[in-house]
Amino acid sequence: MVMGVSGSGKTTLAQGIAEAMHWEFAEGDTFHSEANVAKMRDGHALTDEDRWPWLESIGSWISAREKAGESATVTCSALRRAYRDLLRRDRPHVRFLHVTAPETLIQDRMEHRPGHYMPPSLLPSQLATLEPLGHDEPGTVITNEGTRAEVLDRALEALGLRKDPRA
Repeated sequence: MVMGVSGSGKTTLAQGIAEAMHWEFAEGDTFHSEANVAKMRDGHALTDEDRWPWLESIGSWISAREKAGESATVTCSALRRAYRDLLRRDRPHVRFLHVTAPETLIQDRMEHRPGHYMPPSLLPSQLATLEPLGHDEPGTVITNEGTRAEVLDRALEALGLRKDPRA
């Protein structure tokens, strides 16, 4: 699970990992209800009550991959420990890769990405909600600074993964 605030580069990195490893990829945003998307598009932060069904949907997708014996990567902000606990409940293979970047870089990315419903005005609420990975949570943190290839290499190394030779 590639996690972090909106605009941190989760999708680009998760797609890179999926391509390098020949794994299935899912964009966590596609699991949001239309009501959640509309709420965010209108500049309103989601509540926990808004997020629980979304997180359950992502968790179900992960469970289906695990049941099929498939490795995969999925994006999800997973901002709070309670969300991450839900996502890994009964899913022993879930690991988190928390992608960080300076706030000014994230803000700039959000302001210049076309067609995304998340307005830059919600970045402060995401940063305020973010709880760092605990020492007992399965995962690691990397910074999303540098070229796409450098960040991908750093991520694979942090996760102890080797590129699929077919990639």
